[in-house]
Amino acid sequence: MLYLVEHFYSIQGEGKYTGTPSLFLRFGGCNMKCEGFGCIETSASGVDILGCDTVYAVNKEHFSHAWKEIKQTEELLAILDLYELPHAVDIVLTGGEPLIYANDSIFIDFLNALYEGGHSITFETNASLHVDFVQYPVYKECIFALSVKLSNSNEPLKKRVNGAVIYSLATHAKEAFFKFSIDAESINLGLEEEINDVIMHAPQTKVYCMPVGGNKEEVEKNTEPLIEFCKTKGYNFSDRLHIRIWDKNKGV
Repeated sequence: MLYLVEHFYSIQGEGKYTGTPSLFLRFGGCNMKCEGFGCIETSASGVDILGCDTVYAVNKEHFSHAWKEIKQTEELLAILDLYELPHAVDIVLTGGEPLIYANDSIFIDFLNALYEGGHSITFETNASLHVDFVQYPVYKECIFALSVKLSNSNEPLKKRVNGAVIYSLATHAKEAFFKFSIDAESINLGLEEEINDVIMHAPQTKVYCMPVGGNKEEVEKNTEPLIEFCKTKGYNFSDRLHIRIWDKNKGV
């Protein structure tokens, strides 16, 4: 089953296309929890759930009220009519992990319709799940922001880093770039070696590093140390503009 958690029209706040007007669709479900990021979301029943900054799109048990089951492609396409959008506006598919639906027929039909409508399509993915570029050639026309998780996510290495998948996405997609979430404490804990072990699977792919944080205070705390790290290594610093402006990560 395909689940959508939220949609909103905003600007891209992270990565290579920061500042670009984009329609976001956040899909529910993920193959990771990333509790190491230390973000807490309180459920409708008052339970504090630990995870990433979009834990409400990961934990269906406690946030099922926000998860809408999608039964037809037209339900997704109708979302575009809810906004006053520029022609062929950029579409960002995020989560959770949107690629858990990579083989879903409704999802594929939606991608094909977006592509035929002239939209630029970007996936925000942890880059651990296989995409069949042969069976579904529409993926060759998509951009992939490869947010491969590092050890600060508290996910096991064999689960978060899949070299074959990283290589495939970077090689076959229209465009790809790495986007790492980094906190100040991790910078001095072998972070450089971790990143090298990831990017070796796609060495020609640009690297963006962004500060961990589910609110403005956390993002600002991690920003300056990360900028210095990027200056040293020659990586691109990526702000989290939406959080810095609106002080939250939901629906903006």
